[in-house]
Amino acid sequence: MRQRLVIVLGLILGACAEDNNTAGVDDFVEATASEHADDSPAATAITDVEPAVDVIAEELVYGATDDHNLTGYMVLPADVVEAPGVIMIHEWWGLNDNIQAMARRLAGEGYAVLAIDLYGGETATTAAQAENLMSGVMSNRESTLDNIRQAYDYLDQWALAPRIATLGWCLGGGWSLEAAIDLGESVDAAVMFYGRVISEDEQLSNLDAPLLGIFAENDESIPVRDVQRFRSQLRDLDKESNVLIYSDVEHAFANPSGNAYNQDAAEQAWAETLVFLDAELR
Repeated sequence: MRQRLVIVLGLILGACAEDNNTAGVDDFVEATASEHADDSPAATAITDVEPAVDVIAEELVYGATDDHNLTGYMVLPADVVEAPGVIMIHEWWGLNDNIQAMARRLAGEGYAVLAIDLYGGETATTAAQAENLMSGVMSNRESTLDNIRQAYDYLDQWALAPRIATLGWCLGGGWSLEAAIDLGESVDAAVMFYGRVISEDEQLSNLDAPLLGIFAENDESIPVRDVQRFRSQLRDLDKESNVLIYSDVEHAFANPSGNAYNQDAAEQAWAETLVFLDAELR
């Protein structure tokens, strides 16, 4: 009887943990879709910006699921050995030209960047496609985390990155936080741009990595009150974090292909990101 009770309690607690992670997913996906309703994933001028130093870029397989390989975009600075690693997680359009450009740009700052693919080789060209792909990722938490774990292992074992961070925007911003919690002491830093926040103290207590959070004051999918609460929770839990709320900007203000793009805020946020990564990974 005791053994059966323990098993039942374990199942209940596991179900509760899953419910906490998936609660409100449909509403969040719908709100994100609303934010991007009039946007396009078209490549922008940022894809023409050359990295600060020469880089080497290639598509490669960094892992596998039961039915397909995990193919990402790896970029290394040409003249750096054992560079710090960054797992870059795309926003809701997928691993497209804009994300690849950001990977090259970050690698030009001296990092080994692995831009991963959460969409199984697909990229969205319409908001409807992106909403469907994002919904699939959000409803399959364990497989998504396993994808990120395999990316971590690749940077650790094959790129020989001495320290590793996670970084993402929008959809990827939320997964950057979740990955940092999941990886625990293995990950050295996390950056999330306007990603879904976590409100459960039990989960946030497992965050060991320093966190940089970048959010928008006028984000309807991630209300500023939720971000303020998130910042307070991190402070109360004595977590090393810096949660910034940029004034007078909207969700995806750093995405140059969207209508909400704000160049000044985007450049300032990127500068904050580089300072943070330099402090935590070097």
